[in-house]
Amino acid sequence: MAAFEIRVPDIGDFKDVPVIEVLVKPGDSVKKDDSLLTLESDKATMEVPAPSSGTVKTILVKVGDKVSEGVAILTFEGGAEAAKAAPAKSEAPATKAAPPQPKAAPAPQAAPPAAAAAQPAAIAAPVATSPALAPDSGTPPHASPGVRRFARELGVEVARVSGSGPKGRILKDDIQNFVKQALSGGAAPTAGARAGGMSDLGLPAWPKVDFAKFGPIETKPLTRIQKISGPALSRNWVMIPHVTQFDEADITELEAFRAKVNEENAKSGVKITPLAFLIKAVVAALKKYPTLNSSLDGDNLVVKQYWNIGFAADTPNGLVVPVVKSADQKGVIEIAKETSELAAKAREGKLGPAEMQGGTFSISSLGGIGGTAFTPIVNAPEVAILGVSKAAMKPVWNGKEFAPRLMMPLSLSYDHRVVDGALGARFTSFLAQVIVDLRRGIL
Repeated sequence: MAAFEIRVPDIGDFKDVPVIEVLVKPGDSVKKDDSLLTLESDKATMEVPAPSSGTVKTILVKVGDKVSEGVAILTFEGGAEAAKAAPAKSEAPATKAAPPQPKAAPAPQAAPPAAAAAQPAAIAAPVATSPALAPDSGTPPHASPGVRRFARELGVEVARVSGSGPKGRILKDDIQNFVKQALSGGAAPTAGARAGGMSDLGLPAWPKVDFAKFGPIETKPLTRIQKISGPALSRNWVMIPHVTQFDEADITELEAFRAKVNEENAKSGVKITPLAFLIKAVVAALKKYPTLNSSLDGDNLVVKQYWNIGFAADTPNGLVVPVVKSADQKGVIEIAKETSELAAKAREGKLGPAEMQGGTFSISSLGGIGGTAFTPIVNAPEVAILGVSKAAMKPVWNGKEFAPRLMMPLSLSYDHRVVDGALGARFTSFLAQVIVDLRRGIL
């Protein structure tokens, strides 16, 4: 068996993604799809799998290195199948954890349009200017492009953040800690620091409590998903003026139809879930009311002519949102199969960035767990998200008498700058009608 290089596979549009774990060492025998190392992008963590069974010869990267698609990560000895499956060679080199930075001051960076436009009227947005140098510093702050992009998305000036990395380099954790302190009303890491967050409202600092004084405690670190998603959720909740519209959909006939189809297709191995029907119904409603399939871009509204529906997947480490691409072009059975596969990959931590990008609308379904209603947080830069709770039998008046009907609670949260109350109510009402009778979706 010949030795060859294993390279980073397609990881979407991300570049310079940090290596956070090397899971093998020289001499290890691995099987096909065993994880070799773990990368962490701004969106999620992902594992690079072995293309086939074989033996690890040498490791070409280490924890802290930054890699892009096509970068060699190790040499591997396997069969012809492995060599054929290896990604094509790329000229992109691996970047070490702390590359030297240019001495020139950085060009002015404005916050991305979606983030800048998301500033509530009650909070004055910071003026977009060249980042000021940190106090007592004669050089620009050291931070990778990925960290700078992450900071811009949260409205943070990197020059105002104290770096904890080598030679004062600013890490993503430093940005997250800065935002957490700002949102809790605590003192910022540097004087005069602003994150466009709760500190600007003059709220009291977050209470400091010694919980052990009152009884036994256990301290657990946040998962990587929680660390990544926390600041984004805080930004979305603070910056987007949320309104939630509640409604119910009668799914009595739909559930009977779903049970019949699953019985007829039992041998196929594909189980149709309510989510598959919901996705088709949502697409029909988005086509009738395209404003909810849009994003803010400064003073413009970008209305998408494609329908990519994200759905919240429950994993041991937290929620992630895989995306069903071109949902309008797929049938219910195909969507059911795809959502099942994506959810399984999410639970195994093997979702790629491309599988979580490009969403135009999201669904958070808690129907399998319980609850009657909730207020989901809009997944920026989308402008709306649908929450679905557990269906329950209720007496419903049919014009002559009360009859038992299976009712599904719907909770539509939307960005009130884009969607007004009348549009939100019309969308939710039409969506409920489509769920009751999917034939309305083809009218």
